[in-house]
Amino acid sequence: MSDSYNVQELKAQLLLNLRSCLLYLLPNGTFHKNEFQVGDIWGNKGKSLRVELSGSRAGLWNDFATGEGGDIIDLWAAVHRKNARTEFPEVIASISEWLGNNKKYREKQYVDEDFEKFITQSWNYYDENGQVIVKVYRSDPPGKKKVYKPFDIKQSKFASPEIRPLYNIPEILKSDKIVLVEGEKCAEALIEKGITATTAMSGANAPIEKTDWTPLKGKHIIIWPDNDEAGKKYAKNAEKKLLEIGVESLVVLNIPQNKTKGWDAADCVEEGINVKEFLASTALTTNTLSTKSLISFSARQYFNDKSPMPEDIIAPRILTPSGLLVFAGAPKVGKSDFLISWLIYMAAGVQFLDMVPKRPLRIFYLQTEIGYHYMRERLQQLKINEELLEIALDNLVITPQTKLLLNDDSIDEVLGEIKKSFGSNIVDVIAIDPLRNVFDAGENSSENDNNAMLFFLQERVEKLRALVNPNAGVILVHHTKKMQKKSLEEDPFQSFSGAGSLRSFYTTGMIMFKPDERQSSRQLMFELRNGHAIPSKCVDKIDNCWQILDYESQRLIHKDYGQKLDAERSRRYDIILQLIYDEARNRGKVYTINTFCEVFENKAGLGSKNSIRERIDVLAAKGYIKFNRNDKNAERSKYGILCVEDMEKKVTNQLNKDIIVYEKILPTDYKSPEYGSIMPVEDSNIWLYYN
Repeated sequence: MSDSYNVQELKAQLLLNLRSCLLYLLPNGTFHKNEFQVGDIWGNKGKSLRVELSGSRAGLWNDFATGEGGDIIDLWAAVHRKNARTEFPEVIASISEWLGNNKKYREKQYVDEDFEKFITQSWNYYDENGQVIVKVYRSDPPGKKKVYKPFDIKQSKFASPEIRPLYNIPEILKSDKIVLVEGEKCAEALIEKGITATTAMSGANAPIEKTDWTPLKGKHIIIWPDNDEAGKKYAKNAEKKLLEIGVESLVVLNIPQNKTKGWDAADCVEEGINVKEFLASTALTTNTLSTKSLISFSARQYFNDKSPMPEDIIAPRILTPSGLLVFAGAPKVGKSDFLISWLIYMAAGVQFLDMVPKRPLRIFYLQTEIGYHYMRERLQQLKINEELLEIALDNLVITPQTKLLLNDDSIDEVLGEIKKSFGSNIVDVIAIDPLRNVFDAGENSSENDNNAMLFFLQERVEKLRALVNPNAGVILVHHTKKMQKKSLEEDPFQSFSGAGSLRSFYTTGMIMFKPDERQSSRQLMFELRNGHAIPSKCVDKIDNCWQILDYESQRLIHKDYGQKLDAERSRRYDIILQLIYDEARNRGKVYTINTFCEVFENKAGLGSKNSIRERIDVLAAKGYIKFNRNDKNAERSKYGILCVEDMEKKVTNQLNKDIIVYEKILPTDYKSPEYGSIMPVEDSNIWLYYN
C-alpha cells in the first residue's frame, strides 16, 4: 500500500505543518519556546513527552518517562495505537488522509508557512469537560502586522468553528461573577490575578450571532471594553446579546478619561494597578433591566398580589422552593439513618412523619460518611411498600462515601454527576451530609467564622443550587455542639456547631436530639422562617420503621425524663425549692430548716427568718419539701435536712479531687397534710404532692 504514496513528501508536509499536526494528535499539549510538551502518547497533561519544533531535529520526540521516541511518523503511529513497522501502510494512509494529499491543500499550507514559523503565543479554548476544542495562535512575521488564527481541533485545520466557544468555559461554569474582555491576552491577565474572565473569539471583531453565549446565562457579568470605538461597539453588541439570553446582572465598566486610546485590561495589570480594587472603585453603567440581585416592589403590589403561593417542595413549609433546610443533631443520634428513610419516602411521593412531598421528588444525596456496602445494607432493611419503593429507587441518587471539599473544582464534578444521573430531568432536592466534611471557604477558613460560613453558603451551596436548579431545595446536615441542658431547652437551635450566621441563612431549622440518653426515642424540633410553628415530635425507629409516638407512649418511654421535667416545673413554684436544689447540686450544701432560714434571711428576695419558716411549712404541707434523716447533717434537727424532688448532692472524691460525683438525696419523712406531724414515706422513689 505504501507504494502508492511518496513517504518522504508526506513526512515533509507533516514537518511543514508540525504545530497543526501536534495539536491534532495531542490537543492537551503546550508549546514552550522550541518544544512541544505533553504528558504521554495518551494525551495526558504534563511535560514528560517532548517534541522538537525546528532545525534538523524538527519532529523528533522523546518520552522521558518511558524511554520511547522517534520521528513524527513514529509519533503518529504511537498516538493512533499502531506499530510503525508492522502496520506502516495503514499509518501512511491515515497521514495522507489527514493532509488531504492534493495539490490545492499543499499550496494552501505553503502559504501559511510564515504564519507557523513566527508563532509567538497561543491560547487554548476548552469545552465544559476540559477538552481542548480550539487553539488560537498569534504570529508576528518580521515587517508585517500581527496575525491571529484559530485552529479547529475537530476539523484538524486552521479555521474558526461554525459556532465559536467562549474562552475559559470550565471556570465560567464554576463561577457566579465573570468579567467579559476583548481578547485572550486580556482574559489571561485577569485570570492570573484570580478573576474569572472570558472573551469572545476574535475579540471586538467577534461575530456575535456565531458565538455561543449560553455559558454566561444566569451569571453576574461585568463588560470591560478596550478604550476605543471598536471596544464600545463590542460592549454594546455583547450587552444586547447577553440580555437576550438572560444574565443575572450586567454592568459595563466606564474607562477613566485619563487612560490612553486602546487601553485595556492587560494594560491595567501591566501598570501594576490592583485590578480588584479598580473594578470595585470604577464607575459602572448598570443595565437596570437585567439586574436581579436587588429589586423592590411597592407595598401596594405585595398587598394586591392574590396569586397562588408557590407550592411547598415538602409541606407544611418544611422545604420551600429555593429554600435551605439545616438538619442538625449530635454525633451518633441517627441523623443519616433518619435522613435515608426520609428521602426514600420523599422520592416515593408519600408522607413521612407528617412531612408531605408535593409529588415523587428527584433527589441527589451527596453523602460522605457511609460506604457503598453499608449504604445498601441500610436501604435493604427499610420497611416500605414495594410499589412505592419501585417509584423511589430511580428518583433518589446517592453517592457512596466520598471525600471532597465543596469548592470551585468539585462543584463542577458534582454537577456532572447530577447531569449523568438525571439527564434533562429537573432535580427537586439536593441533600448534603454532613456540612463539616465538605466545608470549604478558601485557605485558613473555619466553619466557626461567620464570614467563612456565609462565603461557603453563598459561593458553594448556592452556586451548586443555581447550576442544578435555582428552585431546588437544599437539605444540609450538620452537627450540634455540647450545651447546658437549660440552654438547650430554652433555645435548641443555638446548639448548631460553628458560626451563628448559619442560623440566619436557613429557611428551616430541624434538630434531632435524645431527651434521655438511656432511651432510644428522639425529639424532633422545627424552626420555620415562613409559616406557622410546627409542634415538636417524639419519634423512634421501631422494627426498622420511623414512627411518631403519641403522648402516652412518650410519657411511658420517657418516664424518668418526664419525672425530671415535672420536678423542675415544681421547683419553679417557689424560689426556696430551687435554692435547696441548686445549693446541693452546685455546692454540695444541704440545710436543716433553721440553718436555711439563717443563711438566706433577706437574701434572694426572701424576707425574715420567720417568713421563710412559714413558707417552708406551707411547702412541706403541700409535699414540695420533704425531709431526709439519714444525712450526717440531719442529726442537729428533729426533722432532718430539707429535701426536694430529684435532688442530688455534689460530692468530691477523696482519692482524686478532680473527680466529681453526685449523691442522690431521697426523702425518708414527710409532713402529713392531714395531721401536721412528720411521718415516714412509704416509697422514697415516688414523690407525692398534696395540692
